[in-house]
Amino acid sequence: MLPRLHLQSDVDPVVLTFLHELEAAGFTGDIETQYSSRLAVATDNSVYQQLPQAVILPKSTEDVALIGKISSKPEFERVTFSPRGGGTGTNGQALTKGVVVDLSRYMNQILEINAEEGWVRVQSGVIKDQLNDAVRPYGYFFSPDLSTSNRATIGGMVNTDASGQGSLKYGKTSDHVLSLQAVFADGSILETDMSHGTPDEGNYAFKAMKVTEAVCRDKRQQIIDKFPPLNRFLTGYDLKNAISDETGEFNITRVLCGAEGSLAFITEAKLNLTRIPKARTLVNVKYDSFDSALRNAPLMVEANALSVETVDSKVLNLAKEDIVWHSVSDLITDVPGKEMQGINIVEYADQDEKAVEELVAKLTASLDVALANQQSGIIGYQVCTDLASINRIYNMRKKAVGLLGAAKGRAKPVPFTEDTCVPPENLADFIAEFRELLDSKQLAYGMFGHVDAGVLHVRPALDMCDPKQELMMHEISDEVVKLVAKYGGLMWGEHGKGFRSEYGPAFFGEELFTELRRVKEAFDPHNKMNPGKICTPLNTNFELVKVSDRKRGYYDRQIDVQVRDSFKQAMECNGNGLCFNYETSSPMCPSMKVTADRRHSPKGRAGLVREWLRQLTEQGIDILDLEQQTLTKTPTIKTMIDRIRNRINQRHEYDFSHEVYEAMNGCLACKACASQCPIKVDVPSFRSRFLNIYHSRYQRPVKDYLVANIETMLPLMGKAPKLVNGMLEQKWVQSLTAKTVGYVDAPLLTVPTLAQRTRRHPVASFDMQYLAGISKEEREQHVIIVQDPFTSYYDADVVEDFIALAIKLGKKPVLLPFKPNGKAQHIKGFLKQFKATAESTAAFLEKVADLEIPMVGVDPALVLCYRDEYAEVLGDKRGDFSVLTVHEWMKPRLSEFATSDNTNGEAWYLLAHCTEKTKLPNAEKEWGEIFAHFGGLLKTVPVGCCGMAGTFGHELDKLQMSKDIYGLSWKPSLETLPKERCLITGYSCRSQVKRFEHVKPKHPLQALLQLI
Repeated sequence: MLPRLHLQSDVDPVVLTFLHELEAAGFTGDIETQYSSRLAVATDNSVYQQLPQAVILPKSTEDVALIGKISSKPEFERVTFSPRGGGTGTNGQALTKGVVVDLSRYMNQILEINAEEGWVRVQSGVIKDQLNDAVRPYGYFFSPDLSTSNRATIGGMVNTDASGQGSLKYGKTSDHVLSLQAVFADGSILETDMSHGTPDEGNYAFKAMKVTEAVCRDKRQQIIDKFPPLNRFLTGYDLKNAISDETGEFNITRVLCGAEGSLAFITEAKLNLTRIPKARTLVNVKYDSFDSALRNAPLMVEANALSVETVDSKVLNLAKEDIVWHSVSDLITDVPGKEMQGINIVEYADQDEKAVEELVAKLTASLDVALANQQSGIIGYQVCTDLASINRIYNMRKKAVGLLGAAKGRAKPVPFTEDTCVPPENLADFIAEFRELLDSKQLAYGMFGHVDAGVLHVRPALDMCDPKQELMMHEISDEVVKLVAKYGGLMWGEHGKGFRSEYGPAFFGEELFTELRRVKEAFDPHNKMNPGKICTPLNTNFELVKVSDRKRGYYDRQIDVQVRDSFKQAMECNGNGLCFNYETSSPMCPSMKVTADRRHSPKGRAGLVREWLRQLTEQGIDILDLEQQTLTKTPTIKTMIDRIRNRINQRHEYDFSHEVYEAMNGCLACKACASQCPIKVDVPSFRSRFLNIYHSRYQRPVKDYLVANIETMLPLMGKAPKLVNGMLEQKWVQSLTAKTVGYVDAPLLTVPTLAQRTRRHPVASFDMQYLAGISKEEREQHVIIVQDPFTSYYDADVVEDFIALAIKLGKKPVLLPFKPNGKAQHIKGFLKQFKATAESTAAFLEKVADLEIPMVGVDPALVLCYRDEYAEVLGDKRGDFSVLTVHEWMKPRLSEFATSDNTNGEAWYLLAHCTEKTKLPNAEKEWGEIFAHFGGLLKTVPVGCCGMAGTFGHELDKLQMSKDIYGLSWKPSLETLPKERCLITGYSCRSQVKRFEHVKPKHPLQALLQLI
């Protein structure tokens, strides 16, 4: 049986006392000390892992100031802090053994937009894409771009002085920061534009202003000589640009930009905005080698391009295996007879359309000459002018960071030397030597980056669970530092220092580094702000963090290698954080969107499962053997009694497993993560395995048995639907069900039943012998309808209408006898029962498949279960059969069906099921083509999850979350659309809309039936 897991690391009593005083003093935000919350922020997108003492989530600048004020008491001197935003850093900037102060959950408001003057004021937790969505209607955007723009916060961008594509023209974050609101370690607040007056003498803000200005002026020439003249001059404290070359004025804002939270908390920012260009064009230039792409890039910069981004063949090939490729495959086509080893993505953008056209024409003319003469390794190019296509290409490029983590094998491309910056003219030679270094160690790697700025992201593939390869990482880091110095560049051109801070003294030299420490001492004399990053206060013995500090691999290698391989969906998460995607219309992780709790994200859940596996291994538990026992053995009476006893006692006994369960319990099993995540972190897969093992110790709640056995009960309930419905409509039954089972809003069975409805149509009952005996030509005219429990029993008119549609299309429908699908069992972790269901149903469907008649199901989630969960649990024993969705069946057969023009021109609106959209990325497009064939106009409505997710929305403890998720994108979309024209593919989604909007929406096939 699963053992009880104890708390692994206690919180420092001094920190606990500080937290109690903070709360008593009127702190209004959240304070979290549970192990799971701390673990969720113990990693970022780097290779490091540090468990903090606590997580504090303030709601206002006053809350942040209170943190500083209380912690400045002598008894709390050793309490340290690290500010955190989206947690997408690649060098551990926000990781700490102290207290994490997360400003992303609450401090994420856009405070003021001044369209006339072109600026905006925001809280630091605002996400970059969120900001752009808000200012787009005014014709502006915040121009510093970065690949993590849909989850990176403005505070994080300021702290790392972030930039990315287009930086030659648009600059970096610091070039657009007009002023900042900063809170110091003593609680003093500084408005850097001085509009609120100068800081009071005696507080940290006053001393920081005075000392930093003196350093910048006294050491001006040394600073100018030392800081490289690069587009990416990120060095920590930007002393060079703190003094204006034009006016000679001192601006402390520039010093705070790029300080990685080591000087003060950034709570608000006033930002300059840029006009959205009226004309944009991308030219995708294809090369026969990556070296050719690098060496050709400077010519494109000279051709006045806004930006030149490069991607190597490794990244391109990974993109081709990802869901993202379907959106760009026609924009970056292969060159017949040539192997595309790299591309340059060249952009032109301007307010003047004619100027862009002329520049593009000039470039393409030169490319045509190169092609004709077989020069520069150019093998082709494509021009893209529409904004939607341009955005799709950049989305692919942005996903490159995560895609590298999807490389097969235990060695994964990892960040640590991935933002080197050298003068662009030196880039090709620098990369050639860099490649020699990696090749000498026989390492695979992927490359992409901003060649216009001399920044290239190089990620060597290492197995960080192997101590020898971890040591190799340190060796490579040291060698690359020497290499960038040779070519006049920086080790940290874009992603900050973090754990690479140890290289700072060598880069700056002792004298200048001492001045940096003087600045740190003025801002933060007791080293409380992100200690060890960039530098330490002067006249102290605090140490810098090191490249060799503890990494996630140290903990992961404690898990048995076979267990690691078995749970790779959790183990391979690299922390890229795409699951924090802010867009409400994105299907990615709805639970994270409504809770803003990192534990309730694929990244958080993966991290919790890794730690759960580590603790089990530490206790000597053979996890795979334990799992096998749950799948093969029947529990004894003693075991069942123990489970009940353990469940009763669980409130009084700590078990880390409960914290993991809490995070898993909030998962909707929507499967978006399994395809949207570049690493394919599949939470429903390892969630079901966790629940199966967890409940070997703790008795399940009653509602789980109800859900798992619903498919067995429905055929019986369907024999007396009016009686069942009459009971379910009774208030006392509803109240009793809610109290005793925890189940609400139970749907009513369809009356008339499906069996009664089929009598209205010439639909054949399934007869294997008869169908096997007819000719192949006759069989081609048939279609077998595979029933699912929810549509057949709760939404039978959809199945009836599919029968009618098939007949209208000239086909002969055959209704397959109902066989349980088992998805509900999988969701609840009844893996033994699910495997038995899957084996039985798969064997039956495989026999039916021998007839070579297409099998079609109307609910996409349950159809896809046959492909995904069945393959997962049965492996090679799944058999060879295919069940299609309605659109998959219709699309290839459109030529067989007569076209129709029976339409009034009024549009239909498609709201697709989130699992369908992520597993079948062309589904919406293909539905549109089907409608067009029959004279209909179908418009896709971008929505995320509806919040129902099978039975999730019916569970009392999930009801509020279900409502909140529905309110993200479904409710706002339906409020603006004619509900009678809205079409919904998923039963769960139709059920949710019916519950909250009190209308019964149609499946797309029902609209087609009207059209034809």
